[in-house]
Order: sequence, then C-alpha cells, then structure tokens
Amino acid sequence: ICLATENEQYLSDVSDQAGRFKETQIVEFIFLLSEKWHLDQLARYQAVELLERFMIKQVEQICKSSRENVKSREQGRGSRWSSLKDQIYDTFLLRLVSCIQLASKLSLHYNIVNSDTALKFLQSLKYSYTKQELLESELAVLETLHFQINVSTPLAYVELLLEVLGHNGCLLPAKPLHQMCMQLLDFSYLRRDTIYDTLLKIAIENSTPSKLQVAKFLTVKEDFMLLAVGIISTSVFILNPGHWKQVVEHLNCITGVTSQSILEFSYAVLKHIVGSTTP
Repeated sequence: ICLATENEQYLSDVSDQAGRFKETQIVEFIFLLSEKWHLDQLARYQAVELLERFMIKQVEQICKSSRENVKSREQGRGSRWSSLKDQIYDTFLLRLVSCIQLASKLSLHYNIVNSDTALKFLQSLKYSYTKQELLESELAVLETLHFQINVSTPLAYVELLLEVLGHNGCLLPAKPLHQMCMQLLDFSYLRRDTIYDTLLKIAIENSTPSKLQVAKFLTVKEDFMLLAVGIISTSVFILNPGHWKQVVEHLNCITGVTSQSILEFSYAVLKHIVGSTTP
C-alpha cells in the first residue's frame, strides 16, 4: 500500500522531462560501472533514478535562472545559454559518478565506492578532478534533491510483489523466478524507449502516435507498479506458462493493474526479446 501510494504521488507530479536521462547509453554506462565496482542490483537502479531526478532538477533550475537573468536583456541570451549547456555537459560524468557513490552508500552494501576509487576511475578517463571537487559534487546532488535520495526503484516493487504472490499461495520456484525478473528488469531499462514505443502503439492501435498521445503516455512510462507487474508476468510466461494466467489474476487483485495492461506489457517485452513481428 505504501509503495502504491508513493507511486501514485510521483505520477501525479511527474516532470514533463521525465525519462530524458534514461537513454540506453547512460543506463548501460551506470550498469557497467556498478558491475566494475561490484555493487548490488539495488545500487545501480538507484543510481539511475538519482541521476535522472538530479539532472531534471538541475536543468530546470538553470533554465529558470537563465530566464530571470536575461528577462530584460535579449542581447547575449544565446551565448549565455550556450555556456550553461557547456556547464551541464562538462560536469555530467562527475555527477553520474557521484550518483553511483551515493547509491552505493544507500544500499547498505559492504562495498561502498569511496573517493579514492571514484577519483582513480575519473583519472583513467583523463579527468583531473580533486577529492574536494568530488565531495562538492556529492553535496551538489544532495542539495539539489533536498537530501531526499532514498527513492524507491522498480526493484523494490518487483521483490515485494514476489513476496506477496508467495504469501498468497502462488507456488512458483522463487529463486529462478527472481533471477529471471532481474534479467528482464535490466533488459527493460536498456531497451526502455523501444519497449514503451511498442506498448504505446498497442494501446492506441496506431503505428504513428501524435505528439499529444506521446505526452499523455509519459505517466505510463514512469509507472513503477506497471513495470513491476509486467516484469513478473513476463518472467512467469517464460519459465512456466501454465501458471501465467493465475499469476496475472493475482497481480491484478493485488495492484489493481488490469489484466489487459499486464498482457500488453508482457507482449511488448517479449516482442523485443524474441525480435519477431509475429503476433
């Protein structure tokens, strides 16, 4: 109930820019770096969500500041905005590393990414940051997010729903199902745009959605509960299709997400796993 409420509150106030910093290359970079530093799966999902929320707030703040500074002066506006974009671009990798550092501390994992590890990595890419700049970067992320960094990730939704399914009597092999869910959750993050593009076309029954339809679909793309039930449903279908219908009914009763929505999400994921256009 708490997760559902949190999800609804987030969706009611979701930014128009949500998802802009979840491009495949960014997510893949975070996943690979988290793997290099031996972080658990929670940390890497949390790092993605922290970076996304931080970057959106930073861009919004910079845009607001820029508008205020040039409100009465049109001259120099282009060069001002260009320098602001350069500022975002130049510090992006540093902020990404800071988000991974913060996520590693939140996950209560034994392997926290300390300043020395982070600096060594940045220096290997020819960046000459100091330990002080690294600490200031972490603080910048914290202050921008008002220190509200312990955000829920889709992983929390998946794992809790799996526990509820088990408690309600869904006799499914827990370990293989959990492992499959983790693989599909990774896949859904890495192929996010293509999966949701397919889902949108299914929902509107049209291969060329309008800009308004794409904009309205944003809340669907940001719905962690839908993502979680879709991942579990798809995992069950792959591992044990005989139990799939029962699990979908259970998920519908637990979350209120319609069976049709769960089915459509599973189809969108499976289509990109198999790579087939066959219905």
